[in-house]
Amino acid sequence: MQDSIRAIQWDGDVLKLLDQRLLPHQEIYIEYRDVGAIAEAIQDMVVRGAPAIGITAAYGVVLAAKHHLEKSPDNWRTTIQADLDTLARSRPTAVNLMWAIERMRRVITQASAEPLNDLLREAKRIHEDDIAANKAMGEFGAQLIETPCGVLTHCNTGSLATGGYGTALGVIRSAYAADKITAVYADETRPWLQGARLTAWELAKDQIPVTLIVEGAASHLMKQGKVAWVIVGSDRIAANGDVANKIGTYQLAVSAKYHDVKFMVVAPTSTVDLNIAGGDDIPIEARSPQEVLNISGQAIAANGAQAWNPAFDVTPAALIDAIVTEKGVVLQPTTGKMLAMMEKS
Repeated sequence: MQDSIRAIQWDGDVLKLLDQRLLPHQEIYIEYRDVGAIAEAIQDMVVRGAPAIGITAAYGVVLAAKHHLEKSPDNWRTTIQADLDTLARSRPTAVNLMWAIERMRRVITQASAEPLNDLLREAKRIHEDDIAANKAMGEFGAQLIETPCGVLTHCNTGSLATGGYGTALGVIRSAYAADKITAVYADETRPWLQGARLTAWELAKDQIPVTLIVEGAASHLMKQGKVAWVIVGSDRIAANGDVANKIGTYQLAVSAKYHDVKFMVVAPTSTVDLNIAGGDDIPIEARSPQEVLNISGQAIAANGAQAWNPAFDVTPAALIDAIVTEKGVVLQPTTGKMLAMMEKS
């Protein structure tokens, strides 16, 4: 099964991003020619999802290089560094962002007499490799689902969050095409409602039936026996298999363990951060309380109420049945198993 959405598009010397803040009501692409605006687009959730953020940043480096080569052709490798730092600060939890920037830094260091061509080639390779990795993960993950069943997913992990096809949603696409999935349930995913606005839209667009639930219904759904797997993505995976993902993932894992529902994390190896031993060391982005207190600019809370708004939480490896990457599957992850997987060619 193919997906029909490409949220990140390179067109000549312009980066086009599908504005995910407007979905599902409007499908509008914004054109970017400036790296500062791209950093703001990442921060402001025009584009979101760890792989998509990394790809966007890679194209942002291309635009930054174009600017600095025109302005200071003899010193561009030095002057571009501030722009790379600006991109790196835009979303601190998503390790793919730093991974992509470091790949582009290496090209900057080694660039030929035509550095723009070298950088654009690398950005496109990052983009294309992500799509290929997602399709591989889709097949690996689908193989874990032994009998037709319902599944639950959280946030958005599809074409909108990646270069295309998706991570957790890629597994769902592949498993649905293989008649292994009988029903897909999606959490609303407060406060940005990625499940309601994005996942439901994306699945409906590709004619995969989806049922939306509020987060508070997930445990009851599991108790009713309606799902056999929870399938989610990740923004950073520590060396021991602890996983940082959209806030609400941890409570799904706890409930899944209690109800004997399997828990699968799907993410490319670019999401694995071997420099972080465990999840307690993963930086968790704190976002504005206004995102919780308001919806679409409309206040929903009592005047004077405060809000706590961590964007991510950490699920311990002990609650995870499988981590799926493009290199294969790690069952009941440990540091040793994660290292062995990462060493595969």
